[in-house]
Amino acid sequence: MAGGTIWKGAIHFGETSVPVKLHAAVKEERIQFHLLHRSDRVRLHQLMICAYEKKPVPVEAQTRGFEVEEGKYLIVDPEELEQTAPEGSRAIEVHEFVPAAEIDPIFLERVYYLEPDTVLAGYGELVELLEEMAIAGICTWTMRKRSYLGALRARGGIIRLTTLRYADEVVAVSSLGLKEIPVSEKELKIGRDLIGQLTAPFQPEKFVNEHQRKLQELIEKKARGEKIAVLRPKYVQPTASDQLLQALEASLKKVA
Repeated sequence: MAGGTIWKGAIHFGETSVPVKLHAAVKEERIQFHLLHRSDRVRLHQLMICAYEKKPVPVEAQTRGFEVEEGKYLIVDPEELEQTAPEGSRAIEVHEFVPAAEIDPIFLERVYYLEPDTVLAGYGELVELLEEMAIAGICTWTMRKRSYLGALRARGGIIRLTTLRYADEVVAVSSLGLKEIPVSEKELKIGRDLIGQLTAPFQPEKFVNEHQRKLQELIEKKARGEKIAVLRPKYVQPTASDQLLQALEASLKKVA
């Protein structure tokens, strides 16, 4: 499988243990720039500067601290931090199964593929059950001295392991203090018609990262010595509430 194995372990629930190999399911391809000294175009290196002495501090003289109040810190030694690290384990421990549709996308983080590590260990059956019952296994595991909360789901014949945010990391919508928004039945009807006209199968390959494409074009032009024309950004004015109906009707005519 492309990307290589990141980690090996076993999905464990009840008396069942399914050996798996973990692979990255997402790759980030971004054009990266380096910070240079403008005069000689040599790469710059980051230094940790002491705010009091105004001079660089070598790694061996650095330590970690927790700010208990402004300007006052508790020093935490590496040996003390090591004591808080989770115990090493190769088990993806499934605690419960929940309807997959009940997992709010706001809790989802990074996605991995789980490939079977052996062919006769119940992997295929687990894939079939997860898909057939539309459920997700809520699990925990430890990888590289860090504990994770996750969800096991299956699609396309393979199990996907998604890391989940903990509940206290998610901001509740109720904290925003949103007021009730009035709804117009006429605008709703036009909106449904418009959305119906624009509804299509999900085909992500139809879309490209325009920002990355333009960055690549910019780099290629500069490499050829071409002059770059600097354009002013365009600003789109938001639709006023009293013009929403007209804007919906105009949009509907365009796609009809």
